[in-house]
Amino acid sequence: VFALAGIAIAPVLAQPVPSREYQIKAVFLYNFLQFVHWPPAAFADDTAPIRIGVLGDDPFGSALDEAVHGESIHNRKLVVLRSRREEDLKDCQLLFICKSEQRSMAKILSRLGDRPVLTVSETPGFAREGGIIAFYTDGKKVRFEINPATAQRTGLKLSSQLLGLGRIIGVEAAKG
Repeated sequence: VFALAGIAIAPVLAQPVPSREYQIKAVFLYNFLQFVHWPPAAFADDTAPIRIGVLGDDPFGSALDEAVHGESIHNRKLVVLRSRREEDLKDCQLLFICKSEQRSMAKILSRLGDRPVLTVSETPGFAREGGIIAFYTDGKKVRFEINPATAQRTGLKLSSQLLGLGRIIGVEAAKG
């Protein structure tokens, strides 16, 4: 499902070439979107795109744009938005919260509340602290953990395929 072997990202002028790690994470984000179902209220209408927000100091460079270029999921086009201001990304269905926002993480998650937003970060402990998906590295491999209780609380339905690929953070682990 998450075939990452053939990633070829062309460098874009005036942007640094993203690291292999962020090329892989960009593809993961794209693939996550294929295995999540949002409630209808998460979109303005039936033709609204799926918005991917990157909050903070963007580590992806062009990798995320390249991963989703020309793609659609559930008959919705994909749009990438970036900002250092949370309010600019309030209509996103997926929000990647960058490491630069670590000090504000609890406030960000609190303000999101029960909104149907797939929250993803690479900050240690993110899924245990109320985020939905957290990247971590295992040796040289990029892996992820999932907090399905948070996803359910926000009205997101994660497919069993996605749950089978990630390390599950249970309710007990999330509390302590």
